Amino acid sequence: MDFRRITNLPPYVFAIINGLKIEARRAGADVIDLGFGNPDIPSPQIAVDKLAESAQIARNHRYSMSKGLPKLREAVGALYQRNWGVELDTETEITNTIGSKEGFSHLMWVLLDRGDAAIVPSPSYPIHIYGPLFAGADLRQVPMRGLSDPRTRNDFTGDFMSSLENAYDVGWPKPRVLVISFPHNPTGACVDLDFMQQVVDFCLERNMVVVHDFAYADVGFDGYKPPSILQAKNAKECAVEFYSMTKSFSMAGWRCAFMVGNAEVVAALVKLKSYLDYGTFQPVQIAATVTMNEASEYPKEVCSIYEGRRNALLDGLVKIGWDIPKPKGTMFVWAPIPEAYKDLNSVEFCSLMVKDCDVALSPGSGFGPGGEGFVRFALIENEKRIAQGIRNLKRGLPKL
Repeated sequence: MDFRRITNLPPYVFAIINGLKIEARRAGADVIDLGFGNPDIPSPQIAVDKLAESAQIARNHRYSMSKGLPKLREAVGALYQRNWGVELDTETEITNTIGSKEGFSHLMWVLLDRGDAAIVPSPSYPIHIYGPLFAGADLRQVPMRGLSDPRTRNDFTGDFMSSLENAYDVGWPKPRVLVISFPHNPTGACVDLDFMQQVVDFCLERNMVVVHDFAYADVGFDGYKPPSILQAKNAKECAVEFYSMTKSFSMAGWRCAFMVGNAEVVAALVKLKSYLDYGTFQPVQIAATVTMNEASEYPKEVCSIYEGRRNALLDGLVKIGWDIPKPKGTMFVWAPIPEAYKDLNSVEFCSLMVKDCDVALSPGSGFGPGGEGFVRFALIENEKRIAQGIRNLKRGLPKL
């Protein structure tokens, strides 16, 4: 059978490493899992308590509002005002989504069709690449490597903007959409508000929509505070942004996120979703509302944990000969394959890591062609487990 949208998808390389990890654990190995970015930090207790309380009320079991309860959207508006000084109209500039991946995927259906084109950085979080492709659009990829190294980022900001210009100018049709995400998964690249302003100006000049996935909005280290693209002047004329409860409040399985920004784009997504779903389970919406309002400091606790893990990992790696710059954001570390192992591609190297080191990582090639030659560490084990992983690497990678 021809399953159309999925027939031409490449093999999901993460599944290869996951299979090796499962096989090793069945054989009795204690594999340190730094692969899949699945947050292990508990959700706020207030969220759990409010969910349990709300679930006991029968009327909350009925269909909810796909757009999100009014109080939920008010809480998002208050959060944006509090954290970034951005004012949002809760009726026209905010909608709830069932996680950022769902919202982003359906947004691509709204913005793109066959014969259209989108610009996406490479490497990128997989849905940023495949969302436009699922919508039938062509893809123009721009390199992220320069921005991902904090030692050279300032030298490459101009290069990144030049790459955007080239991606727009070369070929036909002219791209309608630019997808960005900072702090960036998988590279950890971080930018400032001036960079966001350049992106907004670029899109306004070309009548493009810029979609900013702000998944790591609250995960900034060493005093760095990630900017919202909506802080840029005139951003609402061309920009929308996804904010999620997943990383900030460690509520991954709850599937509660929001798209905010340009009212016309928000209305278009709301219209499409009215045909597709009845919204997030109402007790989840109620719990998320209370959590944003009453546990507003919880993201700082989460961020502090990730920063400690980042330091434990990178301080340990440098001691065994694998020196990697410390990212200023995200829950990931993007690492070049060590020189002594450059003869291996990223899947081969990650396979070696599972077999010889009992450590699971994500191959860079899983994030698009720009990711080959790299691996991604996810900070999803505690510092003691990370230290064990370092000892495993020292034992299993003798060429370091």
